Amino acid sequence: MLKQKAARAALDLITPKLTTSSIVGVGTGSTTNYFIDALAEIKHVFDAAVSSSEASADRLRGHGIHVLDLNATARVDVYVDGADEVNSARQLIKGGGAALTREKIVASAADEFICIVDESKVVDTLGAYPLPVEVIPMARSLVARGLVGLGGQPVWREGVVTDNGNWILDVHEFMVADPLAMEAAINNLAGVVCNGLFAVDAADTVLVAGAGGVNPLA
Repeated sequence: MLKQKAARAALDLITPKLTTSSIVGVGTGSTTNYFIDALAEIKHVFDAAVSSSEASADRLRGHGIHVLDLNATARVDVYVDGADEVNSARQLIKGGGAALTREKIVASAADEFICIVDESKVVDTLGAYPLPVEVIPMARSLVARGLVGLGGQPVWREGVVTDNGNWILDVHEFMVADPLAMEAAINNLAGVVCNGLFAVDAADTVLVAGAGGVNPLA
C-alpha cells in the first residue's frame, strides 16, 4: 500500500537524525497512523512525541510511546504528517481529519516538517480538495459569508467538533492561485481560528509514494 510505503520512507529518513533527547512531532490521519505504527519500532531511539490530535496521542500511547504536551518541551526536532493536497512549492491543504489547527501549531514548532503522501495528492493548483477552516461556533455564519466573498462555497461539516471545541467549514469550488495571500486573507476573517492552507509553513520535504517507489517531490 502506498501510504505504508510513504510512512516507512519517512521513518527511514528520520531515524539516523534522532537521539535519546529528540522529540518527534506526529500528525493526524490514515497515512500518519502507518507512521505511528512504524515509529513504535524505534521508540527506544528518541525521548518522546508531541501529537496534533487526541486520536494520534492515544495511538502513540498504545504503542508505549511517551507523549508530551507541546508546552512541556522547548523544541520539536521533526514533524511528520500527511496532506490532502500538495503543490510543487510543497504548500499543502490539510484538515480532512479536523486537526488542522494543532497540526499547524506543531508544524510551526518543528525544526523540520516532513509530509508523506501518495501520488494522487500531488496537484498543480490547490483547491480541488475542499479547504477546511476551523471557526468559533458563534461565528460560523459570519465566516461563511466572508468565505463566499473570497470566492468559495463553504459547507458546515455538521456533527464534527474539533479537539479545540470548534466547528469546521469546508470550502468548495475554491482553486487557490496564491496560497500565501489566501492563507492570510482567511485568517483575517473574524471568527476564524485557523485554515487548512499550509503555505507560510510549507513542508520542508514531501515524500511521494507511487508505482515506482517513494521519492522526494522535486
